[in-house]
Amino acid sequence: MTADISSKLSDFDAGITAIDTDYVRPRLAASPLIVDEGRAAFVDTGTTLSVPNLLGALEIKDIDPADVDWVLTTHVHLDHAGGAGALMRALPNARCAVHPRGARHLAEPSKLIAGSISVYGERRYRELYGEIVPVDEARMLVPEDGDRITLGSRTLELIHTPGHALHHYCVVDLDHDRIFSGDTFGISYRDFDVDGRALIFPTTTPVHFDPEALCNSVDRLMSYKPEAIYLTHYSEVRDLGRLAGEMKDRVRAFADLGRRHAKAPDRGGVLRAEMFAMLSRWVDDHGFHGDEKKLHWLLDDDIELNSQGIEVWLDRGSA
Repeated sequence: MTADISSKLSDFDAGITAIDTDYVRPRLAASPLIVDEGRAAFVDTGTTLSVPNLLGALEIKDIDPADVDWVLTTHVHLDHAGGAGALMRALPNARCAVHPRGARHLAEPSKLIAGSISVYGERRYRELYGEIVPVDEARMLVPEDGDRITLGSRTLELIHTPGHALHHYCVVDLDHDRIFSGDTFGISYRDFDVDGRALIFPTTTPVHFDPEALCNSVDRLMSYKPEAIYLTHYSEVRDLGRLAGEMKDRVRAFADLGRRHAKAPDRGGVLRAEMFAMLSRWVDDHGFHGDEKKLHWLLDDDIELNSQGIEVWLDRGSA
């Protein structure tokens, strides 16, 4: 098993390892593992089906599950926190940090489950997420904005970052100038890297997309002057000044796209088609020249969810 798991690990400096959670396809979602002075923390968990990868990573790193202090769920979307309950059962001393707006949903996940089934259908939901296990409230930390925790010798600051979700926080490693951004700093699949340069675009999934708040959250992350940011989708990015600027420009481009087509008869279909065209242009300008079939394979799921999120935003009357 560990031989199979080792191929899913990417090691970085500062005691950080990205673990592929095997969500949907390879290198779509990662759970960062942070190790300091023999103590460990996971940032996001993937789904229940991802937990064997996370526990396998501990085995490879020779870390006892009892030495994991924290499970840090940046927000409660199931590709980020669906495995938290099952993982916590395997980590006897860990606490699970959950945003105040998300804690009740991990303690009693029936609404998360029902919402996902309504989107994917029962069969696809089971294939993607498995069985969602509640997190024991007695083992939760519910951090206020700016609360700090320790891991070994390092200090981690948990900052609320709305825009993608109201129940989102990011993890700032104050000692190593690293940030673990969940979905706040967008999506950057390694498939699109060209000569070491990353491509980035926003994730606007339902139901809390707010373009102004998201741009403000990106600015807040950059105010810490990080050397690297670790995205759930996917792993480490640098060249952060360029990426932050492109991220904000593309948040605004997605918002403008929604406004232009707010009253279109087939609004969802138009948004999906126009978003694919927009992303294709960005990819081409970036220097990645895959065929259309590959682009659809890499982007269609994000386009579907992003379009849904923009529609919800339009329907709230926030545009």
